[in-house]
Order: sequence, then structure tokens, then C-alpha cells
Amino acid sequence: MELRPYQPQDLDAILELFYETVHAVNRRDYSPSQLDAWAPKQPDRDRWAQSLAAHYTVVAVAGGTVAGFADLASDGYFDRLFVHKDFQRQGIATALAGWIEGKARELSLPSVCTEASITARPFFEKRGYRVVQEQRKPHNGQVFVNFVMEKRLGEPPHLH
Repeated sequence: MELRPYQPQDLDAILELFYETVHAVNRRDYSPSQLDAWAPKQPDRDRWAQSLAAHYTVVAVAGGTVAGFADLASDGYFDRLFVHKDFQRQGIATALAGWIEGKARELSLPSVCTEASITARPFFEKRGYRVVQEQRKPHNGQVFVNFVMEKRLGEPPHLH
């Protein structure tokens, strides 16, 4: 698995990964109508392309396939972290989150904050994020429970 910067030609693979992952992995925590609102069959390609290009976006590639992606806004907002449903539990999310947190440190940001789904909350808690608030967020006609979470960035971990 390799991590590399996002390139515009990754857009189709990212959109497909996002749709499939939300509908397969998040279905244990959200209803079918919520999943359709969160990851519609026809995404707003221009909005996605602009957002991914404007952020620090990293892509995980495994065996020539886009296996995951994550992105960070310059203000420390950890916007997205998704790993393809067929590449779950292989350390890819950990590698992507590590890259994002490293980029935030490089930018001298004091913390990173995200809005974690019910599904993703335990992953972020294991990485030292704490829940700032639970929220009910409207999106595309549905209301989603998610969690504003923050991680304070101290010194980078030292390798022994």
C-alpha cells in the first residue's frame, strides 16, 4: 500500500469508493434513506473535485486500486476518511489518519477536528480524539447523528 497526493484523475475512483463504502460499511448505523442522502447515486462531481483539490488530500493505493482517501482543510478540519469496503481492517485508515495528523503538525495546527459518524467514532477515539459534542445534523432531507471530535496535537510521537 502506498500513500500519495490526490490527482484529479482519482475523482471517479474516489466517488465510487465513497458510495460503496457508505452503503456497505455504514448501513449498520444508519437507515437506507440516510445512506442515500449521505452518498447519493449521482454525486455533485464539481463540488467534490473542488473540495478535494482545495484540501490536503491523500490517497491510499493498494494493488493499483484506490483503497482509501482522506482530506484536511487548512484550518484543521479533518473532512473525510474513507477506506474501500474490500480493504477494511488492513491498517489503511490508520495510515491515512497518520498522514493527515502529520500534515496538520507540519502546518503548525494545535489540533484537528472532525465530524465522525457513529461508525467511525470508535476508530477516532482509539487515536486520541475526544467527543466535543454529539449533534443531529440535517443533510439532503435527513438528520444524522454524528460527533464533533477533536485531537490536540502535541509533539509528534517519538520512535524508539
